Amino acid sequence: MNSVLPLWFEIGSMVVLVGILVVDLLLIIRRPHVPSMREASLWVGFYVLLALLFGGAIFLLGDVQHGTEFLAGWLTEYSLSIDNLFVFVLILAAFKVPMAYQQRALMIGIVLALVFRGIFILVGAAIIERFIAVFFIFGAWLIWTAWQQIKPGGHDDQGDSWIIRQVKKVLPFSDEYDGGKLRTTVDGKRMFTPFLLVLISLGATDLLFALDSIPAIFGITQSPFIVFTANVFALMGLRQLYFLLGGLLERLPYLKYGIAAILAFIGVKLILHALHENELPFINGGEHVPVPEISTMMSLAFIVLAMGVATIASVMKANKDAKAHGERLHLGASEAESHEGPHTK
Repeated sequence: MNSVLPLWFEIGSMVVLVGILVVDLLLIIRRPHVPSMREASLWVGFYVLLALLFGGAIFLLGDVQHGTEFLAGWLTEYSLSIDNLFVFVLILAAFKVPMAYQQRALMIGIVLALVFRGIFILVGAAIIERFIAVFFIFGAWLIWTAWQQIKPGGHDDQGDSWIIRQVKKVLPFSDEYDGGKLRTTVDGKRMFTPFLLVLISLGATDLLFALDSIPAIFGITQSPFIVFTANVFALMGLRQLYFLLGGLLERLPYLKYGIAAILAFIGVKLILHALHENELPFINGGEHVPVPEISTMMSLAFIVLAMGVATIASVMKANKDAKAHGERLHLGASEAESHEGPHTK
């Protein structure tokens, strides 16, 4: 695919973004800790500002179309990444991961998400090049996923997944963690720690979310570079966002409806695009179907509106519920949590 962006910008951007992720990972390995609210806020703000500056660079070096595609893609992937983060919260809670090592688990989960999405981007781009009708499949998948988002029990923890049960059958596991290690020794016997089960669960979750996120962003842009960078920026700062939000994710009951609306909207857009470019002989005799197409600018406006309404409505409901119980709404971790030591269970 031809790109309006300079080659040096694309290559340089990839090198810098991968470098930032590597440095972030090394910091976690060398200094595992629970970040303060101030530290988490600064990092999240830095990554958001970096994404906006990157989008601005695309506007300047490319054109309005590609700049808008990046912003719409980044916001879509960011909303899906927050949903991904919500499941991470459930997994870390279910396995009772010590606070001091949750950052390491989150960072590994984010790297796995990036790897899976990178693979799906390459596969998706190759398929689209040869088979535009795949948008029918992508569109139907996103609409079905939107329904899965809003149906009752969509995020409920159903206990150990099938893959976790199978792993437990073939590998010996200790009952306790040994720091952030994957293996430990119990009574002279080498065993795996529950930390391995955590990583397997995070990886399985990443794989499922990649199946949703990649078709969603291909509904906004077919540029592999924009698809990949939007995903990287959406995943940056997620571990800091986890500690910044604290228990707030559980108090955003309407967030899933905003995400579902975005997925359904992009699903419809993909199907309309597939009809417009139709070459299937059993649809309109293989001719293009004269249907309206949704512009990238309209997509961006809908994404911002959907997430804005869902977030505001959720915060208003959470505030109302807090007042009903004589409490104050805390937009983040509680003071008690923020002062707990690194060995908190």
